[in-house]
Amino acid sequence: MVDNVKLMGNVKQLSNDIAITGQLNLAQLQEAAEEGFQAVLNLRSPDEEGSLSDEQEQVEAVGLDYVNVPVATASLNEALTDQVLQTIDELPKPLLIHCASSMRAGAMATMYVATRQGLTAEQALERAKQAGLNYDAHPEMKAFFQQYVDTHSKTKA
Repeated sequence: MVDNVKLMGNVKQLSNDIAITGQLNLAQLQEAAEEGFQAVLNLRSPDEEGSLSDEQEQVEAVGLDYVNVPVATASLNEALTDQVLQTIDELPKPLLIHCASSMRAGAMATMYVATRQGLTAEQALERAKQAGLNYDAHPEMKAFFQQYVDTHSKTKA
């Protein structure tokens, strides 16, 4: 667990070992390493505007593991979500997941927590809301989120 996460105030803690944020700069990557994070999962496509072209090198230079699994909201599907959640399982914790605005990172991290802890979609959405994420403005993502959690949560028989 990373205590007192600051990273210039833009990090949201979703569980004891998973936090989310928007795009990071070099100073924030260094802070993440100093605060005890072990890995960074980047959900941005390398060709997205504002992405760091050398992010993997920068992350590894501060001593963190790095994985990039591009997630486009328009192409969100079950197979891609399974891949991201499996990657989260495999990366060392605490883990920092990011995208451009933290919306995709938040959805993936919350689906991970929900499916691993047996939360319902409603409980997971409430947890996301408590972390400052609101999917009401993103109805397609919210519908996918609800369907995925209801289908994959360990509470299901």
